[in-house]
Amino acid sequence: MKPLTKHIPNLNPKFFWDFKFDKIDWDGGYKMVIGRIVERGGQDQIDEIVRFYGREKVIRTVRDEISFLPNYAIEDALKFFPELEKEEMYCYLNRKDKPYHWI
Repeated sequence: MKPLTKHIPNLNPKFFWDFKFDKIDWDGGYKMVIGRIVERGGQDQIDEIVRFYGREKVIRTVRDEISFLPNYAIEDALKFFPELEKEEMYCYLNRKDKPYHWI
């Protein structure tokens, strides 16, 4: 029988103050976890989510799946992951402060 040990990333619960930390679905909620850490974490937390999820999954999630990050978090993501380009990031293309035609 397979042991029921749960693997979780080594992250401080303060990043998830609005969740029951022991009830977080780390696999199913990866977009929330990655987005939260990119927005509020530092290099140590980024290294931990890369270790936990893998660099490719984190980069793909930041580039293609996260629909909103504040402008400062977009800039931080570019520093954390130099292979990203701002113009490829869905959250950059989807931001609310971009100019648009009023008609």
